[in-house]
Amino acid sequence: MSAAQTTLLDGAIAPQENTRLFGHAEAQAFLAESYASGKGHHALLLEGPEGVGKATLAFRFANHILAHPDPAGAPTHLSDPDPEHPMFRQIAQGASHNLLHLARPVDAKTGKTKTAITVDEVRRAGKFFSQTSGTGNWRIVVVDPADDLNRSAANAILKMLEEPPKRSMFLVLSHAPGKLLPTIRSRCLTVSLRPLADGDLLSALAHLGLSAPEAVRDRLLAMAGGSVSQAIKLLNYGGLDVLDAMRAALSQQGPAQRRAIHKLADVVAQKDGDILYEFFIDQLGMEVFGRARAAALEGDVGRAFDLSQLKATMDEQINASDAYNLERKQTVITLMGEIAARL
Repeated sequence: MSAAQTTLLDGAIAPQENTRLFGHAEAQAFLAESYASGKGHHALLLEGPEGVGKATLAFRFANHILAHPDPAGAPTHLSDPDPEHPMFRQIAQGASHNLLHLARPVDAKTGKTKTAITVDEVRRAGKFFSQTSGTGNWRIVVVDPADDLNRSAANAILKMLEEPPKRSMFLVLSHAPGKLLPTIRSRCLTVSLRPLADGDLLSALAHLGLSAPEAVRDRLLAMAGGSVSQAIKLLNYGGLDVLDAMRAALSQQGPAQRRAIHKLADVVAQKDGDILYEFFIDQLGMEVFGRARAAALEGDVGRAFDLSQLKATMDEQINASDAYNLERKQTVITLMGEIAARL
């Protein structure tokens, strides 16, 4: 019963279709045991870095609850869902009458995913709860992620969290919980997920049929930061090559640098290349932040401040570029030029 649309990375498995979860043993045990106790919270905030398995855990837990509607008879561990079970197939296909997945919707006019979860999407949850369940089972809403709620949508979700319907469960995902309304956080029980350990990350990639070449494995693990989505971008979207090109361009000077920057901008600002562009912009900001931090640790306070100011200016330019739909290639050229001028 979900019309939510999410951008699925090439090579990834949609969380609602994924039967495996690597890592997070403590979080899985806590969820299963708290549910079996009959004292589980009606709203859980699953927080942690992007790409570590929050959505997969949410759907895994939803399958567990719907398969065991009586907490007293539920196992105290989460098992891999059976892909042949009708309930799993309904959830995977977005056809379950007991689960609603709220994510950024697709704009009917442009065909592109909207930049926020709108209040109209949240109103679907109100209709969802007003319908009578033929099975008398739980009703579960997955908000994926709550960081994407606009102000009106966030207030609408808050009202539901304050007055939850009977036998309802909210699984609220967040990559950056500090940006959520404090009142939303206060209505939820927080379950924190850490970045995946190297072994779990490699196992998760193997489950997707991906492997890191031996020559770049250590570098991949270091740069992925325990995130499966980040590792996929590095492997399947040319992220490693793009970062090499970025650092090579910044190390050059004069006409050679300008040519390198323009060539890089052509690659990362291609039409329909949203994922690579966003990856690059994030990495560009991290590069400046990392240099600012290094300067501070070396005691060069002036340089650290200068680079911190540059990072703030970059964020403003990126936000303006997104808001006014400015040419991405020019945005990349401008940002790279400003960084190069400070190095």
